[in-house]
Amino acid sequence: MSRIGKREIELPSGVSVEVAPEAVTVVGPKGQLSTPTHPKIVYAVEGNLVRVSRVDDTRIARAQHGLRRTLLANLVEGVSKGFTKTLEVIGVGYKVSAAPGSVTLAVGYSHPVDFKLPDGIEAKVEGNKLTLSGIDKALVGETAARIRRVRPPEPFKGKGIKYDTETIRRKAGKSGGKK
Repeated sequence: MSRIGKREIELPSGVSVEVAPEAVTVVGPKGQLSTPTHPKIVYAVEGNLVRVSRVDDTRIARAQHGLRRTLLANLVEGVSKGFTKTLEVIGVGYKVSAAPGSVTLAVGYSHPVDFKLPDGIEAKVEGNKLTLSGIDKALVGETAARIRRVRPPEPFKGKGIKYDTETIRRKAGKSGGKK
């Protein structure tokens, strides 16, 4: 049995789960999300608990068991609390500013880079920190990764865009004066 799959999902107050043959929909105070179902996985809603179980012990069913439970747990957490990712812009003259629906990055190129945010993602800037928030965990993570790709951190001076929890492995520069 999957260790993750057999754990129950507790629904916070104000969150409801609707199971349909093709998708599971979660509605909460922050919005509504849905994820597709799998024919080998069964969802059971009992009061404020949701149990995910599998029909049989085939390889596909075992593989999907923990995955579908985690996807559902992420939806429940997203519509109740939401998700955030924080990026740091490090470098002399590097700046970030946010407007509704877009982020403007000045990160050493000859022009500022305008990054259009997808629907459902909000950006907030405090100094050199950019905080992305939204209810869809995958969308928040993908948006943060795309912004980081504009100027990834380099190992010599550490300049670039990095996650706040990320540590950059630094390299020694050139050793000078060899004849």
